[in-house]
Formats: sequence, structure tokens, C-alpha cells
Amino acid sequence: MRSVRVRILAIFAVLVIAGVGAWQLLPSGGAKSDAVTIGTSDEVTSLDPAGAYDAGSWAIYSNLYQSLMTFKAGAVTPEPDAAESCGFIGQKLQTYQCKLRDDLTFSNGRKVTAEDVTFSFERLLRINSDVGPAGLFPTLDTVVAEGRTITFNLSGRDATFPQKLATGAGAIVDSTKYPEDKLRTGNEVDGSGPYALKSYESGSRAELVPNLKYKGALKKTGEAVTIRYYKSSDELLSAWNSGEIDVTHRQLPPARLSALNPNDPDLRVTEADSAEIRNIIFNVRDDSPFSDKRVRQAVAAIIDRGPLVREVYQSTVEPLYSLIPQGFIGHSTPFFDAYPSSDPQRAKELLQQAGVETPVSINFAYRADDAYTKETAELRRQLEKDGLFKVSVKAVEWTKYQKGYAAGEYDMYTVGWLPDFPDPDTFSQPLVGTGNVLHSGYSSKRMDKLIAATQQFSDRSRTANDFKDMQSLVGEEVPLLPLWQKKDYVVAKSDVAGSQYLSDGTGVWRLWELGRI
Repeated sequence: MRSVRVRILAIFAVLVIAGVGAWQLLPSGGAKSDAVTIGTSDEVTSLDPAGAYDAGSWAIYSNLYQSLMTFKAGAVTPEPDAAESCGFIGQKLQTYQCKLRDDLTFSNGRKVTAEDVTFSFERLLRINSDVGPAGLFPTLDTVVAEGRTITFNLSGRDATFPQKLATGAGAIVDSTKYPEDKLRTGNEVDGSGPYALKSYESGSRAELVPNLKYKGALKKTGEAVTIRYYKSSDELLSAWNSGEIDVTHRQLPPARLSALNPNDPDLRVTEADSAEIRNIIFNVRDDSPFSDKRVRQAVAAIIDRGPLVREVYQSTVEPLYSLIPQGFIGHSTPFFDAYPSSDPQRAKELLQQAGVETPVSINFAYRADDAYTKETAELRRQLEKDGLFKVSVKAVEWTKYQKGYAAGEYDMYTVGWLPDFPDPDTFSQPLVGTGNVLHSGYSSKRMDKLIAATQQFSDRSRTANDFKDMQSLVGEEVPLLPLWQKKDYVVAKSDVAGSQYLSDGTGVWRLWELGRI
């Protein structure tokens, strides 16, 4: 799930693996007047699950839509939700079959059928949005429905396919309401999740009410919830300070997070180890200054994560030296091993070997947000201080930003990433595989073979060496540069219960757990 996809996911010790305007959709009496209000600076790119792969969108998807599989709080293995049962057929891990529940209805009252499931996956792959999640299913060949049985035929082994079904990419939509070859526009949602969308204002708010027709893994639906969206961390903090919201998640400013007191009787603070990471992404296409890996290596040789951790993020993040973060199987530190400290002289030598004239002119884009402005300023300072690079920075609104890097408009850009499911595979194909969702232009046959190798085994412990080899290759070719890994914080008023389930290690935003005490 990047921030791009950006997902809200904490890693537990038990891991052995690692439209503008309002649209009234339901009667106004469906929501209680004391709805719990949640504030976030994440954005919803699209209400159509075929059109978004970012944290803000997927957070709401997990409540409005239903997938065949889901994760219980803290679990690493998915369980059936819209399905009665699911499993691989045979030993090849290339045929996966699910039987759909017979008691499911969409929030509009229409019965959910197996044909809706096949339609949802086929349109996802057909639309193949530049900022959508189709890239999660590179091995999905065909989907066939027979009665209530859905069969997924894969072109290669993929032991992580059940986990992928449990993500927002597996959301089931009403085939009579969603176009088969383009994204649905407007502010309407027809899903079968535990909530229905009462009203929505793009970039401002979403009102969710319990979907009384829901059937699935949950034993209950929750209370009415209002989500408020803010353009920046500072705006979110202002709303929190004014009492406008009851719960805040992603992201208060670093200075406020660092000052949180878990013992404050007026607050409920959840601080969890997290697999949220942030990387510099390099455009490696032929017309980019980063087409030569030695230029990318030079950036890696210069960057010092210390000032980012201490000064920009107030020690609410930790330095990251690998593709796969701590807490997942196969984690290693190739960037620390190869670049243990900032070394401008080495960077200069690498640029001389590449035969490029210094300073190298690059354009560096980032998502417009106060925290990222400070981060980018620090990175620019480091790159320019020895005269090796000349950096032009550009802050871009999130939706335009995604489209910009998908089109190859930037030489270098920063993207946050949250795992889609609790397995290191979520950091491989989406980030460094051919056709990756970061749109970096990077492609490596060796990398693709390593990715395929890690998908061979249901026993994920057998993938550790391949994941380490994968990380070593990333350290050598530097298609991206890891910067930091951060903790996840949820802050709630003392009269709100269940806020800890917004960060429970599964990638699901469990709004139904929220309630007033």
C-alpha cells in the first residue's frame, strides 16, 4: 500500500516473516449525531478501487468494500471474508480457488455473485491505471466463475496470492454500477463492506455509517464515523488542538509526535513499530541523468540519514539501509555496508567514472507537505554542499504528483511506502520488479528471477537467502535509496475506545472498532 500505496501497518514480534461536492447516498438518519471523527493528512485519490494504490484510498476501501479474504487484527495469515473458503489446488501454487458466501449483498441491496468477483479482477487488469494496484497481480492469468466457485489461474507460482487477495486490490465491486473498461466517476460507492458511504466531499470529509447488510468475517459492524482530510500535517495539528477531531492518524508533525506522553490521562496514545518506509526513487530512463548507475551510487555515497532522523523528524524515524525494513524476514543492511558514512570524495570519483560534468543538474520533486518540504531541503543541502549536484526542487499536489512520476517527469522523487500485507514480497515486485508501481523505469532480469524465486514457497522462511540477494542487488544497482523507517502513532481522546486497531499490523483500518466510552 504506497503512500503511495500508498497502508497503515505495524510489525509485531510474532512475525516469523517478515468528484468534488457532497453526494447524499443514504438517508440522513443513518448516522448518529455523535459519530467518532478521525483526522488524517492522507488523501483519497479515487473511490474506485481500480484507480488508487495509496494509503488514504486503501484505508477507506477496507471499510466500504469487501474482499474474498481479510486479516484479523495482528494476524499474518488471511482468512475468508466474502468467501466461505479458499485454498490452492494442487502443489504447483498456480491455481487458487474460492467459494463465495451465499448471503452477501451490496449496500444498495443487490446480491453479490461470483460474476461480480471475476468482473472486479478483470476490470482491474483491463483498466491498468498508472496509479492503480493492477501491478500486485503480475501472475494472474484468468479468473473463472462457476456457480459460487471462483478459480484464479496463475502464470507462475505465487505463495503470497492469498495475502494479495486480502488487500484493497481484491475489492469486490457491483458489476452493474462500475464501467468495465474505465474508472467510475463521481462520489458513489457500491460495496459490501462493513460500512456504507453516507456522504463524501473530495479532499474534505467522508461520512460512513454501518452497512446493516454486511455478512463476513466480522461479528459486528461499528458506529458511525466521520473522516476529515487535511492538506498538511500542520493543518491536522491545528484541527486536533481545536478539538475538531477525536482521533488522529497519519500524520501529526514530527515535533508534536516526539512530545507525546503515553501516560497523559487525557489521551490514548498508540505507538507501534511500523514498516512504513521512505525512499528516494531514481528515474533510470535513458533521458535521465540517473540512467547511469554510478550517478545513482554517487547520491548514495553522499546522503547522510542522521540529520534527517534527528533534525527533520525529531527521532520519530530510524535510518533505513535496505529495501526490506526491520521486522521482515530477509532484512539486511546493504546500503550501510556499502556506504557507511557520507563520502563526497567517493561520490566525485563515481561521477568522474560516469563521465558526467559536475555539477550534475537534476530536478527533484516531492509531495507538497510541510514535513516533506523540510526533508527535501535537507537532502538538497547535502547534495549541493560539495558542488557535485545542482538540485531544482518542486513541490507537487499529491494526485498530480503521482501522475507526474508515472509519466517520467522527474529525475528524482521521494515516495513513502506502507506494506499491503505482512510479507516481504510487498517490497519486491511493486518497488523493483519490471513494471513496478513506482514507474522508475528500472528493469532487471536478475531481479525478476529473484522475485519469482521468493514466491515459490508457502514456508516463507525458505525465502530468506533470495530476499537477501535481492537487497544486495538493490544496493549495487540503486534503483532507489532507502531513507528511513518510522513508528506509527494513533492519538485519541480519552473517551474513544478502539483507536489502537487503526494500527494493528495487518494493513486494515478497522473503523468498526471505534466507539465512545
